[in-house]
Amino acid sequence: MSTADEYDCVVIGGGQAGLSAGYFLQRFGLEDRFVILDHAPASGGAWQFRWPTLTLAGANHVHDLPGWGLTEALGVECDAWPASSAVADYFGRYEERFALPVRRPVHVRAVRRDGPDHFTIAAVSADGPCTIRTRTVVNATGTWDRPFIPHVPGIDTFTGRQLHTHDYASPHDFDGERVLVVGAGISAVQLLIEIARSATDVTTFWCSRREPVFSDAPFSPEAGREAVARVERRVRAGLPPTSVVSVTGLRRTPAIAAAEADGILAWMPIFDEITPDGVRWRDGSRPDLPLDSIFWNTGFRSALDHLAPLRLRGPGGGITMTGRLATVVADEPRVQLLGYGPSASTIGANRAGREAARVVADLLASR
Repeated sequence: MSTADEYDCVVIGGGQAGLSAGYFLQRFGLEDRFVILDHAPASGGAWQFRWPTLTLAGANHVHDLPGWGLTEALGVECDAWPASSAVADYFGRYEERFALPVRRPVHVRAVRRDGPDHFTIAAVSADGPCTIRTRTVVNATGTWDRPFIPHVPGIDTFTGRQLHTHDYASPHDFDGERVLVVGAGISAVQLLIEIARSATDVTTFWCSRREPVFSDAPFSPEAGREAVARVERRVRAGLPPTSVVSVTGLRRTPAIAAAEADGILAWMPIFDEITPDGVRWRDGSRPDLPLDSIFWNTGFRSALDHLAPLRLRGPGGGITMTGRLATVVADEPRVQLLGYGPSASTIGANRAGREAARVVADLLASR
């Protein structure tokens, strides 16, 4: 990258949403007029950093990128493959097949307005600091780089270990420990089961702010659309997005049913404070719980710090979105957010990528 680079569109992020946007930008005739900036060291988006035991099947599969599916690209059914390596391989082949202009590693530090028609992007590449000008921005940075741990009284006093889903590597890291898994999403449940079944001499506990809801009914397309619609309504109103799982609940798979039968999924309500030795419920409803590790599976937040100079957030911390699929920032329509709100899924990322490319093409044509 050089300080003289100028484009009609810069896509920030080289994961599923970013590659989808790049594919459709080409289809809308914008070849050689856009670039994809990815801060990761290699292809694969956030998938390349997932824990080694997560398979494609365990990740509920990965929705195909547009124009070339995963099985077609890798030439074999690969449900049992580690998601981190399989997706990285797939994304890399996809970039090559469609000659997508991905530049990495490029770390975007700030996006600022530069007159009425341009933005200036301050970044750091392998060659050093660089400045890039662009007419439009498609942000697809996802959430992996912003793990969220809620503030709990006493959190800094705990003398044991605290880690997040972001940091998980192996169930055997908990051998011989008393570990509390915090969270009610699919990652919390999957990793709790994995640790309980695979670690040696481990004692597991589980709690969350809300008691999780398991459903025996298959996940219907109607339920999925309604879940996405609820999240979309929030971001259109300028409210911070919620996760789709918080709306739909969790499907009771055979592995979850077996874990319930074995007593692994013995849920407890969230504690009130953390002590040097563990956690405490102030009302005395439960005795203090001594622990070696607290494992936070409490989700992620959108990685948007580099957009702070644009002042997109409202008083409540949300960003008001508009457009057909709620990808367009209402107060700055030259900026689009993919993976924010309703497009925060592999299926949603593809649809949002096409819509983002269409919006960019329309904006450039109108100018």
